[in-house]
Amino acid sequence: MSSIRLDRWRAAVTASPLPTRRTSFTTPVVDYEPPPIVVCPAPTSAALHRHATKALRSVPNVPEAGELPVPQVAAAFAETAIRRVLEVSDRRRPVAQLRPLLAPSLFDAVAAFTAAGSREGAAVLRRVRLRSVHVLDGDDAAAEVFASYSRGRRVRAIAGRVEFVKGRWVMVALQVG
Repeated sequence: MSSIRLDRWRAAVTASPLPTRRTSFTTPVVDYEPPPIVVCPAPTSAALHRHATKALRSVPNVPEAGELPVPQVAAAFAETAIRRVLEVSDRRRPVAQLRPLLAPSLFDAVAAFTAAGSREGAAVLRRVRLRSVHVLDGDDAAAEVFASYSRGRRVRAIAGRVEFVKGRWVMVALQVG
């Protein structure tokens, strides 16, 4: 009796086809990027390898009217601090070498940031600029730092703040882009 039921079931299954339509859980992505208006030709080998016609010149850091000049010591400290942060992020220096340059609360954040490391190549500091913020308590001063660095083929930015606290310069804020 069971073999008759099994035969009937097989006949019913083969007689009515099973649905072959599969449900997709993904939808196609619509390309919203407009087509290019003008197609630029690829640069020639000669254009890529020619030397610059003008020599690069140094731009002095001139304060605007009513702005206090930035002490040279602050500029040297800011460049050193940013260079060390980049070297620590590339794992060319140990994190402990940042401790005398950064505020304690900032040190913990930078140590966590640099623990991941970078796989895109070494960072090269390109330019550092400072702008005097204000004089705090007579001797104490502060300056904002703006810098650019390159890592691989990309150019990135860093911003921060240095303050003269208890007789020495300390970086108290840092934003790495």
